[in-house]
Amino acid sequence: MSFNLLNIASSGVRANSELLQTTSKNIANVNTEGYVRERTEHTTMIDNQVGKGETYRLLNQFAQEQLNRDTSNKTFFDQFVTEANRVDSLFSEDSNSLSTSINSLFNNVQESLNQPSSTVARSLVMTDAENLVNQMDRLSGIVFDQKNIVNEQLDVFTEEANGLIQKIGTLNQDIAAVNGTNNQADASSTYNERDKAIRDLSELIDIETLDGPNGEKLVFMGTGEAVVMQNGSFNLFSMRGDPDPNFKELRLDVNGGKAVPLEVDVSKLKGKIGGLLAFRDDVLVPAQNQIGQMGLAIADSFNEQNKLGMDANGELGGNIFNIPTVGGYAYAANTGSSSMTATLEAGKGGELPASDFIVTYTSATTVEIQPIDNKGEPLGTASTANITAGVIDSSTITSGESFGLEINVAGAANTGDQFQIKLNSESAANMSLATNRGEDLALAAPIRTANDINNIGNATITVGEVSDVTTGSFTTSPAGFTNGPITVVKTANLNEYTISDGVNSSTFTATSPAKDMLQQAGGGFELYGFDFDIEGSPETGDTFTLEFNEGGFDDNRNGQKLAGLQQGELVRQNVVTGANSDNHKTFNQAYAGLVSDIGVVTNQAKTNGDAFEALAQQSEAWYESLSGVNLDEEAANLLRFQQSYAASAQVLATARTIFDTILSAAR
Repeated sequence: MSFNLLNIASSGVRANSELLQTTSKNIANVNTEGYVRERTEHTTMIDNQVGKGETYRLLNQFAQEQLNRDTSNKTFFDQFVTEANRVDSLFSEDSNSLSTSINSLFNNVQESLNQPSSTVARSLVMTDAENLVNQMDRLSGIVFDQKNIVNEQLDVFTEEANGLIQKIGTLNQDIAAVNGTNNQADASSTYNERDKAIRDLSELIDIETLDGPNGEKLVFMGTGEAVVMQNGSFNLFSMRGDPDPNFKELRLDVNGGKAVPLEVDVSKLKGKIGGLLAFRDDVLVPAQNQIGQMGLAIADSFNEQNKLGMDANGELGGNIFNIPTVGGYAYAANTGSSSMTATLEAGKGGELPASDFIVTYTSATTVEIQPIDNKGEPLGTASTANITAGVIDSSTITSGESFGLEINVAGAANTGDQFQIKLNSESAANMSLATNRGEDLALAAPIRTANDINNIGNATITVGEVSDVTTGSFTTSPAGFTNGPITVVKTANLNEYTISDGVNSSTFTATSPAKDMLQQAGGGFELYGFDFDIEGSPETGDTFTLEFNEGGFDDNRNGQKLAGLQQGELVRQNVVTGANSDNHKTFNQAYAGLVSDIGVVTNQAKTNGDAFEALAQQSEAWYESLSGVNLDEEAANLLRFQQSYAASAQVLATARTIFDTILSAAR
């Protein structure tokens, strides 16, 4: 009996020693990140002895997977909001407001209308024009700096993710080596280390896990791509830009880069990497494109209107701003030797959307132009165009529209070669003034009209409207008309007029009301680049004249047109729009929309981030309630197991005493 008692006591001491070791281990690792609480359980063997204990980790797989998913969502919005808040604050500051510079420019244009011959007033306009260029450069620089920060963080995060992926693969091999052996229970630290690496990876990207055949954890991205596979094999991330090397995209290199890299659907990516990419695509790219689009629209409209006027030197106006030319980015898969550059076609600023473009060669002499959104997806229907003398513009479009682009092509291309055009995003930082001379501001109209003093009717000729100074009768050196003044005489017949420029003449019957008289006259007069109306009722013989506005330095009629650009809806909003929708906004409306969009996106991210923060906290609490160490519970277990150990030791001492007594009696 004493022998059985001795065995029972020994097994009790051993069992309680195991329980105390497990409890002590739990207490010692209470602050160890990633540690999973352990429990030792025993079975009853023969003769009521306690069998060898089995120690296992208290882990709920569903709680763990939910925590990983919620962690990915939480870190996605944490990263997005952190980055977006910075940009939102910068764009909201008055000192960075593009509207302030735009309003100042046009306010000084208005002031110059009061004294168009004042060189001081003109100089103030040019100073504000330079300030506007500098402001666009500053805003573009803010966005560019944020892009660089994003690229730097992406490099760090992808390197960190790759390290974790390799670590998980190695730990999987270690676990597979002991799976099903007597050493499996001693490998809990390896399991903890692997699960901690998986959770750390979930902070960077969203992942899903599956159990492998040998205790391994197979890891997949939320978008379905395999990251960690069986036998310790894995795929790694890389950040490369094609075609723009500064616009890095997340890719998954299959088999160590030996196979074709898989492109990752970043629109579905979560975690810190997903948050950075979403911030770049949803905030930085639209902001950069819209700043450039507004700058191009302002510069183009100002240039075109200034060219329709006459400057302080009595010459036809020229460009005030230089429109940048940008290089097209060739895709790595191109097989031809072609290259291309792009700029804005003069007078087409209102047709340019705030997007990038993909130009694809459909043959050696034809291309397809496709606008793309901030994620590279097609917008609307692609246009087709011929390449004429190395140029693609509105005159070479065969279907669709040119989107305001003027593309110059060099070299030979093969069918399928592609280029990416980023005119908007690269223009704001590269815009400059074509002149800083106030005298080059064309405030005067280049034509003037007059009623003959001997007219007896009550008709008057309007001041005239100039639409083009590059064709027709305008000359530029010195500015004037090719043939001389134009005279319009009312004939005896009803609504009949004779028009003459001293060389050419035309007699025609005007359609009432007598508007756009040169257009109605025909005979080449409709190509003169300007027109006028006759208002009222002329009498036979009444004469009206139109001539070049020589010496009209106090004239501000073209300056009024320049000032009116501020209220003109000249900034295109969407590539695709309804037939009855208003698809253009003023400069101030466009900038206000940009700032508002950044604020809305940032606030939406904050709201979503708060929701996922709460979910992550709930998942953390659920996971910790099962796998976390509770000191109160462990302290109670420690006391209970200590008392049980002491009792078993006492039984052991009693059994030894009985056994010694029996031996002594036998002697």
